Amino acid sequence: MSKLSSANFSATAVDILPLTIKHFDQVTLLANEVHGAGYMDNDKLAVMQQQGVCQGLNASFVALAAQQVLGYRLSFAAGQWQPDEWCSCERWPVPVSTMAYFKSVAVSPKLQGQGIGQRLLQQSSLALKQQGARAGLAHLWRESPHNSAVRYFSKAGGELLKIHENRWQALSYQGYACPVCEGICCCSAAEMVIVFK
Repeated sequence: MSKLSSANFSATAVDILPLTIKHFDQVTLLANEVHGAGYMDNDKLAVMQQQGVCQGLNASFVALAAQQVLGYRLSFAAGQWQPDEWCSCERWPVPVSTMAYFKSVAVSPKLQGQGIGQRLLQQSSLALKQQGARAGLAHLWRESPHNSAVRYFSKAGGELLKIHENRWQALSYQGYACPVCEGICCCSAAEMVIVFK
């Protein structure tokens, strides 16, 4: 996936489809390219994909063109993920039982800024709402290039709840290689929520 052909993909020509096992290899490559080595593998991805399936609906999606995965969005259904120490449940606008989780997103660096991420988020939000979720939570990577993760989520109506320092530091000790930090990751996360209308 990381070696896109010279074809010039238009965001409107990209199909947004549910994530299935046939996309796993490409999604894993893209995730590690964008988020850093050791971020994703197919076994982790298989578990995460299942956390997004509820009532026969899949809330995780890929952006495809010419059989290439150009982006992905992993989302967990409400009730199918566990809040952790990085979650400020007391600040959430909906009960824990109705809060979905936007786990991970990536768009090929060559195609960022073309609206693919927004389309993935919209499709995922629709599926989560149809599953019964009232809102979706995310921990956005504040040190992403140009703070694009927070800007993209804010544009979709995301509201900031709390900043968490050193959010991914523990993963560094387990082999994760942050693409912006040398050695141990010191990146922070913006805990943000989108309330579904």
